[in-house]
Amino acid sequence: MKWLLMRCRDIIEKIITLGFYYRELDRFATKSRNLSWIRSGNVSPLSRTFELSKESSDNQSVYRRAIANGISEILSIYRSSVLHIEQKLLSDSLPILATITQGLNKFLFFFPPLYELILEIDRDGIYGGKLLNLLHKRCHCGVPELQTCVQRLLWHGHQVMYNQLTYWMVYGILHDQYGEFFISRQQPKNREHETSHTDKLQNVANKSVGDGSISDWYMGFNISLEMLPEYISVCVAESILFSGKAIRVLRNPSSSFQCVDVLSHQTTGPQTFKESLKNEHSFNTTVGDELLPQSEADKINSMLKNLQESSEFHKRSFEGAIGSIRAIAASHLWQLVVVRADLNGHLKAIKDYFLLAKGDFVQSLRSFLEGSRELMRLPPRQSSAEADLMVPFRQARAKRISDDDKYFSRLALRVNVRSSQADVQKAPKVFGEVDPSPLSSETTLDGWDGISLEYSLDWPLQLFFTQEVLTRYQRMFQYLLRLKRTQMELEKSWASVMQQGHLDFEKSHSERVDVIESQWDILVAHIKESRDFNDLVAFHQQYLSALISQSFLDIGSVSRILDGIMKVCLQFCWKIENQQTQNQTETDDAKNINELERISEEFKMKSNSLYTILRSSRLAGSQRAPFLRRFLLRFNFNSYYEATTQGVNVMNVTRPQPAIPAFLRLQL
Repeated sequence: MKWLLMRCRDIIEKIITLGFYYRELDRFATKSRNLSWIRSGNVSPLSRTFELSKESSDNQSVYRRAIANGISEILSIYRSSVLHIEQKLLSDSLPILATITQGLNKFLFFFPPLYELILEIDRDGIYGGKLLNLLHKRCHCGVPELQTCVQRLLWHGHQVMYNQLTYWMVYGILHDQYGEFFISRQQPKNREHETSHTDKLQNVANKSVGDGSISDWYMGFNISLEMLPEYISVCVAESILFSGKAIRVLRNPSSSFQCVDVLSHQTTGPQTFKESLKNEHSFNTTVGDELLPQSEADKINSMLKNLQESSEFHKRSFEGAIGSIRAIAASHLWQLVVVRADLNGHLKAIKDYFLLAKGDFVQSLRSFLEGSRELMRLPPRQSSAEADLMVPFRQARAKRISDDDKYFSRLALRVNVRSSQADVQKAPKVFGEVDPSPLSSETTLDGWDGISLEYSLDWPLQLFFTQEVLTRYQRMFQYLLRLKRTQMELEKSWASVMQQGHLDFEKSHSERVDVIESQWDILVAHIKESRDFNDLVAFHQQYLSALISQSFLDIGSVSRILDGIMKVCLQFCWKIENQQTQNQTETDDAKNINELERISEEFKMKSNSLYTILRSSRLAGSQRAPFLRRFLLRFNFNSYYEATTQGVNVMNVTRPQPAIPAFLRLQL
């Protein structure tokens, strides 16, 4: 074709390159769509099966398949343009080069960038959310044709994402065959380092009989930041994660919950085993429909469908729809936990028992401690410590607790002898303290310091009462039990030494109850106002944090000193009791006096240290300042500790020096 002008030759050579780009783009589309075997009509079935298994073992991607569909769509437009030009050239008596350039020139603007795009995808193995990120970045360019083309590819990728969102947020199903969705199954962590925490969560999940939704709530799913598109914020992704988990819970109720919520309303007689199996599916469907009505599921599906049908991704519309879906899921989960599962009743029962806020239970606990007092003077036996305490515990229950208390039957007494003796150094910090120093040996009073309560929870209350929450309640109960034991020993010692009645500790007890009840009233008000499960959890966390903060138990140094003071008080009481019950010689009396003086000096040292810490500027400027001032006022009511820390001769203080029983002013 030497007769062509150089200018025409250059134009034709540019157009010819479109054939190369078309071939490469078509190869990518065919490979990504796994359709290459269709064109090989003479391939044997065995070879075809081997080829398919080989491709499935490679890194497959639903998102790449969607992008390949978009590329095929663009290539079909190219083929139509070529056919149109061909027909036009054949119909003209004199072919004109301008006809070709006019029809194909636009493809020169986006075929080369598309070729570079597929090269990058193949070279770096990009798939899933990372592929959406790449396309979103390429959308921002100054070439309208290329921008329109890449936006169309991104639309195809978003179709896959919206389908996955529909499965997740409408049905609670994770539909992600190749691990490309930003919601993923949580992978098991290093067992050596995570055994304790994982086992605790698994124990909570196992308490729900035959139910997997609780296990999924704790350990089932998480956000894969690697696959999260950059234009979707982590906050929105967390809303998507929560919504799907909530839908899973609502659509998969526990069988025990079905019996309570559905069968309790049946007036027919008891069913046989075959009848129960026959109706099990219908019961599950009935309860599932009640927990998440079909109209609400249709509403969620409609919102996602509207987003999917939009030609472009609008961030504001997307976030608004996700927020609405999350609100629906949170509202129905709130209805399930608060109304159907009687959260208020269980929450009040846990407050009454673990925080000693119920008079009958406090008196029962006092009777239990009095009945087991001699037993607790001896070290607990590893094999039978819990069984040894069950007799006095049941006797105390029979005297004080009414049979009408339906929540008390869920309560069980537990004794962890190992954690109170051998594993003191390995014990977790009190209420999440941040003090890096290890716990000292004076954290526990004696071997019986491992006494705790266990509260049995039914589905779905484990969603609210997480293992972390239950651990906080248990540790608070253990601390209050130590206070109660110390109080009783001091009362007994005071009565025996002074030959008077018991000390009046009701004031300090009422002050502690006031703290609990005031925070409880705030929590109840929030529960009544809220219709969102996440808000409910947040309010409860604030409630626990306020109790712990006002008790100063989140400060490691303070909690250790308080425990040390209680231990000194018990040593003092036991020494007084031994001195009165045994025949003492003059030598023994001198030893006892020296021992009592040592205990007294240790008490003064620890009390002064506590006062110094509480007076520190770091605590005075914190949010706990109002409670700190009230605490210091009770602790230093006669200015004794202020005088001793300032080096003033306490003999010149006209007010009486506080005796050791005054320690109990340190109660909550």
